[in-house]
Amino acid sequence: MPGPLQVNDSVLIPEAELSWRFSRSSGPGGQGVNTTDSRVELSFDLAATTSLSDFLKARALERLATRLVDGVVTVAASEHRAQLRNREAALARMAQLLREAIAAPPPKRRPTKPGRRAVERRIAAKKRRSDVKKTRRNRDD
Repeated sequence: MPGPLQVNDSVLIPEAELSWRFSRSSGPGGQGVNTTDSRVELSFDLAATTSLSDFLKARALERLATRLVDGVVTVAASEHRAQLRNREAALARMAQLLREAIAAPPPKRRPTKPGRRAVERRIAAKKRRSDVKKTRRNRDD
């Protein structure tokens, strides 16, 4: 089960750079919830990693700045009763988080203005609405 974390086609985080922590989980589990360490915390030292290029590391550090504690990003999983499933969930969550953090920014929006015909339709609709409201007025001034 443990192994390198595949973030995307070109980024692979080695297992040595991932840190696991286990604790007792709240929630479902019956009597076993008090005795088994099924909650999982997966930590990754983003500031000290060598598996990301300097450019990708800088982008990820900027985007995940609010989630970082001393350069380390942590995800937790405790929704499953089994520790193994929580480990898989934490790995998937970490991969998704890093994938979004290193993704290229979306292309800039090119500002456009409405065409002449669209402007004419909008003004005609406003005039129709104005005429409807005029006919509703009381002409006893």
